[in-house]
Amino acid sequence: MTEPDLQTRTFLITGANSGIGRALAEALAARGGRVVLAARSAERTAPVVDDIRSRFPQSNASFLPLDLADLASVRRAAERFLASGQSLDVLVNNAGVAGNNSLSKDGFELTYAVNHIGPFLFTNLLLPKLREVPEARIVNVSSVANFRGKIDWARLERRTSPRRNGFQDYANTKLMNVIHAKELARRLGGTAITTSSLHPGAVASNIWRALPGPIQWILKRFMLTNEQGAETPLYCATAPELRGISGRYYTKCREMHPNPLADDPEIGRELWARSERAIQ
Repeated sequence: MTEPDLQTRTFLITGANSGIGRALAEALAARGGRVVLAARSAERTAPVVDDIRSRFPQSNASFLPLDLADLASVRRAAERFLASGQSLDVLVNNAGVAGNNSLSKDGFELTYAVNHIGPFLFTNLLLPKLREVPEARIVNVSSVANFRGKIDWARLERRTSPRRNGFQDYANTKLMNVIHAKELARRLGGTAITTSSLHPGAVASNIWRALPGPIQWILKRFMLTNEQGAETPLYCATAPELRGISGRYYTKCREMHPNPLADDPEIGRELWARSERAIQ
C-alpha cells in the first residue's frame, strides 16, 4: 500500500514531463506530495507543471532543468537543487532511452549516458540532501530486460564514434540500474537511506521514441498505460512496509529476484569504480 498523505515529503523524479515519470508525479501530487520534475525541456515541462498545480493545489510542483546526457548539466542541476533549500525525501531515477545510436556530449554511448552514467552522478551529488531527512529513498526504474543484461565494461568508456546500439545495450543498462541500487544499499548500510530497483511493466512510454514510428505503434498496442506503469515506482517510493528494506528489486509491487549477476558484490564494486572514473 502507499501513504495517502504525503504533504511533508519531496519527490524528485527524472524524465518527469512524459510517460511513467509524469504519471508518477501526478499520483504523488494527488496525495499531497511536493514534486520536482527534472527534465531537459522547459518548454515541454512547463505545461505539465501548470497542469499538476491546477489539478492538485494542495501539492507543490516545480521544474528542474536536467540533461542526463551532459555531465555538466547534471552537476548544474544538482547544485541548483542543493542551493534551493528544499528537502529531499525520495529520488526516482526514471529517465531512460532505448535504441539510440549516438554519443553523449561527453563521448559516451547515449544509452549508457542517460540510463546509468548521468543518474549515477546525479544520485551521488544529491546524497547530502537525502542524508538530512529521517527516512529517504532512492528508486531506480529498471526493466525486466535486466535479465538479458551482460557485463561489458568497455561501454562505460568514452568514444569518438558511436557503435551500433540495440536491445542488448538497453538490457545492459537496465542491469546496471539494479546493480547500482544494490551497491548503494551496501554503501549506505546503517544510514536512513534505502534503495530499490524495479520493473514497471512493458509501458507505452516515450522511451521507445528512437524506434521507427510503425514499430512503436505495433509495440504500444500491447503495452501498459503510463498510469499502470507508475504503480510499482509509486509503491517503491511510498509504501510504509518498505521502510528499512534496501537493495531489493520489485515488479507488480512485489519483491522478485533480478538477474543473478546483480547479486555479485564484486560486480557491484567494479561497476561503482568504473562509473566513478567515467564521471571524472
